[in-house]
Amino acid sequence: MTLDPRIRTVTERIIERSRPTRSLYLERLAKAAEQGPARAHLGCSNAAHAYAAMGQDKDALAAARQPNLGIVTAYNDMLSAHQPFEMYPQLIRDAARDAGATAQVAGGVPAMCDGVTQGRAGMELSLMSRDTIALAAGVAMSHDCFDAALWLGVCDKIVPGLVMAAASFGHVPAVFVPAGPMVSGLPNDEKAKVRQAFAQGKATREELMAAEMASYHGPGTCTFYGTANTNQMLMEIMGLMLPGAAFVNPGTQMREALTKAAVARAAAITHLGNDWRPAGHVLDEKAFVNGMVGLMATGGSTNLILHLPAMARAAGIRLELEDFDAVAQAVPLMAKVYPNGLADVNHFHAAGGLGYMVGDLLDAGLLHEDVETVAGTGLARYAQEPKLIDGALTWVDGPGESLNDRILRSTRDPFQATGGLKQLSGNLGRGVIKISAVDPSRHVIEAKARVFSDQAQVKTAFQAGEFTEDTIVVVRFQGPRANGMPELHSLTPVLAVLQDRGLKMALVTDGRMSGASGKVPAAIHVAPEAAAGGPIAKLRDGDLVRLDAVTGALEVLEDGFAARETVSADLSANDWGCGRDLFARLRGGATDATEGASILF
Repeated sequence: MTLDPRIRTVTERIIERSRPTRSLYLERLAKAAEQGPARAHLGCSNAAHAYAAMGQDKDALAAARQPNLGIVTAYNDMLSAHQPFEMYPQLIRDAARDAGATAQVAGGVPAMCDGVTQGRAGMELSLMSRDTIALAAGVAMSHDCFDAALWLGVCDKIVPGLVMAAASFGHVPAVFVPAGPMVSGLPNDEKAKVRQAFAQGKATREELMAAEMASYHGPGTCTFYGTANTNQMLMEIMGLMLPGAAFVNPGTQMREALTKAAVARAAAITHLGNDWRPAGHVLDEKAFVNGMVGLMATGGSTNLILHLPAMARAAGIRLELEDFDAVAQAVPLMAKVYPNGLADVNHFHAAGGLGYMVGDLLDAGLLHEDVETVAGTGLARYAQEPKLIDGALTWVDGPGESLNDRILRSTRDPFQATGGLKQLSGNLGRGVIKISAVDPSRHVIEAKARVFSDQAQVKTAFQAGEFTEDTIVVVRFQGPRANGMPELHSLTPVLAVLQDRGLKMALVTDGRMSGASGKVPAAIHVAPEAAAGGPIAKLRDGDLVRLDAVTGALEVLEDGFAARETVSADLSANDWGCGRDLFARLRGGATDATEGASILF
């Protein structure tokens, strides 16, 4: 199928905008590659230090005639999604030997759980942890001992941070190795009902705890379609993961077979062989456009509007908000997965999953097929799905039609004609809104503002019964420079209760909402942020505000608004406690949300 002209246009715009930085990046990649396999340049003492503890692999490593694979792992057993990685290093070492290679754990990276820190001080480290992960992974790879790297990470900031590091070492092939989602537990909508009941005092803490434990109940990624599972979709559709690997449950024969296959593939694509596939060549402009297409088609997490630009900049590519908006206008919403629907990612996978979706999007001309991937040249192979036939892993054609059209549909009969995200702009600045789960009757809201400087104040006002009319709740001083841009997901039950009472409610913030948020309209990532003197710092209680997700307008409808003085806030409490003091100076150097909210670029 011929590429859709709208996708071609946005791709060409990105290529042209990125030409200077991408050319420099590729020039540096080529210079690094010209030196040949890095291990060949290690002095004897350097190499001896690197191989000293490698037991049966020491002789093979010293000979330096076969690939050595570096493992960068985000393992810990506090994140259910990462707990399965505990056993991966031994599995990988064994699989590497079978493939005529060796493997070493190059290093670990921090991996925090946003579900644990949600609404707490630790959440203010969350976004900054992405860049910290990139830095830590860079340290791991700096030993220059590896012919390819296996990247073990799943959740919110971890995968973007690992991609940034993989792009920095762009001459080294990179294969991302997932762990998969936990099996389905208490349905997400049932969990949400208990949360809302608790917010109203109609459920006990014991009932809330029981519901949460029944939902988050075992190893693997949380099953809703939030940031973690959006990450996994991206790694597959961008060609950094083997086809069909994203949503296979942990602890299964298929998961083990896919992990072994990832190791064998990493060993096959090093500079030592004839099929060198460096990360920097896989991560090109077309791959990032494909990632945006997948984001829109699945109704993925708004967090990726922060992460994709930062990931792209690490590869010399510049993405802008208008690129996301243009792709959203071209790509229909094909999936309904919680919070956009009742299904979870296991149901999505069973309905045909990414194999079906990639095939359908390719047929519609909405994806670039002519890309390099870790599996080979061309995205068409990602329309296939893995099967274990007589114990052997093979790939077969994926389903030609959805197996459940309440969860997954064709581009010819989508849930919505356009993708799940919309750019917003006006005299309040620029931001985005996720509309895939918002009822169309709430796509335009015009109401008086109530202005707060943290989410605790909103909850206090709610408990005091102060919200009695249609309201646009403004929570400012929540941007990257102010306090690290924490997610405000703990406001979701409160705002949902008010909306269910018949009020028109919306949120406007320079902070973030979780990938799990959905049905309440939320204008997020508003930039410039209040702490940088953005217009959101001029708002007052009672100002009439219009949030229009149809036209993309975010406006204050008050005369003289532009001439007002900005207010400031005492942010000193954000600088200490729970490690926040360690990040205080870093936050001050963060870029705007529209540029990825990064301390590195």
